[in-house]
Amino acid sequence: MDQTFELQYALDTFYFLVCGALVMWMAAGFAMLEAGMVRSKNTAEILTKNMALFAVSCIMYMICGYALMYGGGIFLAGIELDGATSAEVLTESILAESNEAGFDGGSVYADASDFFFQVVFVATAMSIVSGAVAERMKLWAFLAFAVVMTGVIYPLEGSWTWNGADVFGLYNLGDLGFSDFAGSGIVHMAGAAAALSGVILLGSRKGKYGSDGQINALPGANLPLATLGTFILWMGWFGFNGGSVLKLGDAASANSVAMVFLNTNTAAAGGAVAALITARLMFGKADLTMLLNGALAGLVAITAEPSTPTALQATIFGALGGVLVVFSIVFLDKIKIDDPVGAISVHGTCGLLGLLLVPLTNSGVTYVGQIVGAATIFGWVFIASGIVWFALKIMFGIRVSEEEELQGVDVSECGVEAYPEFVKA
Repeated sequence: MDQTFELQYALDTFYFLVCGALVMWMAAGFAMLEAGMVRSKNTAEILTKNMALFAVSCIMYMICGYALMYGGGIFLAGIELDGATSAEVLTESILAESNEAGFDGGSVYADASDFFFQVVFVATAMSIVSGAVAERMKLWAFLAFAVVMTGVIYPLEGSWTWNGADVFGLYNLGDLGFSDFAGSGIVHMAGAAAALSGVILLGSRKGKYGSDGQINALPGANLPLATLGTFILWMGWFGFNGGSVLKLGDAASANSVAMVFLNTNTAAAGGAVAALITARLMFGKADLTMLLNGALAGLVAITAEPSTPTALQATIFGALGGVLVVFSIVFLDKIKIDDPVGAISVHGTCGLLGLLLVPLTNSGVTYVGQIVGAATIFGWVFIASGIVWFALKIMFGIRVSEEEELQGVDVSECGVEAYPEFVKA
């Protein structure tokens, strides 16, 4: 029987790691999407941000973020517990307990595989911020914020939700009936809240809004790249949602994983088609950028609960996200919230939608819990991020000069252009 337990444990752990690698691949999706949606003069800087934020996220979550979120130890190489690594100690204890109570290969909540899976979620939340503040934020101010976001702000709200800790000792979201399967609120709305607070302090790009209220389009330089990024994100989302089942080594878990994959895919399709139709009705054209954001909106909307809806329900939920994201992008532009890639609408507005849809298919979840949970996540991240952004603004400044912005932040921040052979008008 020990061999059976070990085989199931190995299978579950391997599945967990593969799903984590898929989520890590989403970092490439965000980088390509954002690089395609910004102007050519800002491409190298946006790529630098995406690469650097992933590295910062991994280091800060290792140093303190994981411990804040789950009360676990610090995953530093070389640290040993009684002659063995913490992962080895936990593995042995899990296998020992399995002999008595039946093996549960998904109970890997504090070892290396869980840390790896969790850290790529942290990086995803930070990637959302990158696109919203693009083309006018100082690189080092952004990275300084990433240190605090991934090391403190995100882990604290994660501890209240996925770890079940009381919110500042006042109330418990789990007791109120809150649920967020893979992070529509915990990851996506949190990232959007941090982005929104930064954008408000940062201001809009030069030339985006006219004095007469006119909204000027500042089109991205490479829509094929943005499309590639969206497809990468779509693929990576199977790891994002599928990995949140936590295991694969038994029939019930395998069936759950299959349903999650199916619903994730069909929600993205529903969001893409709905956004394309909505854009056609509103603008008279098939808007590619709205189509891309519609697919992502569907993915965000289903992330809060991809296991309980039917495939048709998941398609409808995704379509609701696809319609909502178009109206949200238009509305934010009208109130002069400048988001070059639509990240706040995709991840924030549709993240909230995802949370509110959960009680429709999961009877154990309450609307009170979802609303209080959404308010807690958004309120904490928005206020805490605003304080950090403001402190950075006072100490170092967070926006490049007008001259640097007009020239392009590639030159001023990175000293290199992404497309140096292009002839400038």
